[in-house]
Amino acid sequence: MNQADSMRKKGQINIVLKKQQQETTPVQTKTFESQEHAPFKHVERALGELVGLHTMKSFIKEVYAWLYLNKRREEMGLIPNKQTLHMVFKGNPGTGKTTVARLIATLFREMGVLEKGHLIEAERADLVGEYIGHTAQKTRDLIKKAMGGILFVDEAYSLARGGEKDFGKEAIDTLVKAMEDSQHDFVLILAGYPKEMDRFLSLNPGLPSRFPLKVTFPNYNVEELMTIGEKMLEKRQYRLHDSAAEELQNILTHAKGQDVEHFSNGRFIRNLIERAIRSQSVRLLEEENYGREALMTLTARDLRTAYQKTSEGE
Repeated sequence: MNQADSMRKKGQINIVLKKQQQETTPVQTKTFESQEHAPFKHVERALGELVGLHTMKSFIKEVYAWLYLNKRREEMGLIPNKQTLHMVFKGNPGTGKTTVARLIATLFREMGVLEKGHLIEAERADLVGEYIGHTAQKTRDLIKKAMGGILFVDEAYSLARGGEKDFGKEAIDTLVKAMEDSQHDFVLILAGYPKEMDRFLSLNPGLPSRFPLKVTFPNYNVEELMTIGEKMLEKRQYRLHDSAAEELQNILTHAKGQDVEHFSNGRFIRNLIERAIRSQSVRLLEEENYGREALMTLTARDLRTAYQKTSEGE
């Protein structure tokens, strides 16, 4: 091979490499700045104030983009992609499932997808009756209240706990019928622990296909829980003593390791802080210390006392 051929080959290689680099360079995403995207920006701002939930932020953006482009398709005379919006939220308590459901309700109302955009929260007791025929009526009444909005059923797997003769099956059948008859008039969100929800969906072969949108809410890590705790304290005009901050981190690490599958996340940190504030109140009363700094500061002792009582189930 002569020098010219060699140079030409190198040039071709360089061109190929440059092309590959261009193809693999990530596309810069743009935020939706125009006023027509105000519904999404409103929800995006609300999400931005929350700790974590990165997967949820991407999920809501994806749903919004799909709905918006569907409207544009209709305007252009193209066939819209009709899709049901019923969802399954899988995650431990305190991971933001209800909060995200409320934001989705707001988004759907502002986009005109749902007429009212309200959220009806329910659990097994709100759906299941005490005698034959009672359950179907209770469930239908609840669905009627949810029309134009979202029906959010927490711990949905509890509807299938009692077996074939349990009235929970009647509630499931009634929900499924309503999803078919009024699929664009309300949105049903079933929520609960990940493993239990997977098991619940597997019991009824017709259920998974009726929920095209399935989202998993991960547990918060210790750093995120610390941030959530600090925000809660700031809102209540409290702060942690330096030693208390270290103590809180140790408590969170220990608590998460005790029961990873059922750790209550934001609910745990909220309950711990509220109990620590009560422990501080008793301590200050005994010390007769009512200065401004003392009233605002939680100590490591306050947190230890609170966690000990929480662990003992008090």
